[in-house]
Amino acid sequence: MEDCLFCKIASGTLPAHIVHEDDEIMAFLDLHPIRKGHALIIPKAHYTWFEDLPAPLATRITSCAQALARSMKRLYKVERVAMFYTGIHIPHAHAHVVPMFHIHDVTSAAYLRDGLDKFSTPAQLPASEMAEIAAGLRAATRS
Repeated sequence: MEDCLFCKIASGTLPAHIVHEDDEIMAFLDLHPIRKGHALIIPKAHYTWFEDLPAPLATRITSCAQALARSMKRLYKVERVAMFYTGIHIPHAHAHVVPMFHIHDVTSAAYLRDGLDKFSTPAQLPASEMAEIAAGLRAATRS
């Protein structure tokens, strides 16, 4: 897609600080990192959402994320590394790999109502509502 920022990076039209590249994927540093080392992994082909990715390509991205995570743990001496897909700002499937220096590095503001150094557990849903949600997801996944 000619207007897609990540397609331009994948084609070499725009520069990036690349940390991994093969024939199908590319990993590079996020320009606005949550923490030092925050990397993005993209498929070189354009897929808007992560659920559009063919399973083998999603597996390739996850394998790359695992390798980056092991390197980040050694390099930054962190206990945990987060990996997640968002797609909020750029409609091109991409995974974030973030070394977690603080327990809330990738936490939603919804969990921080009592401050950055505390974790506020959201209210638990009633069991009947959870059962209804689970049944709906199971049915939708089967069809």
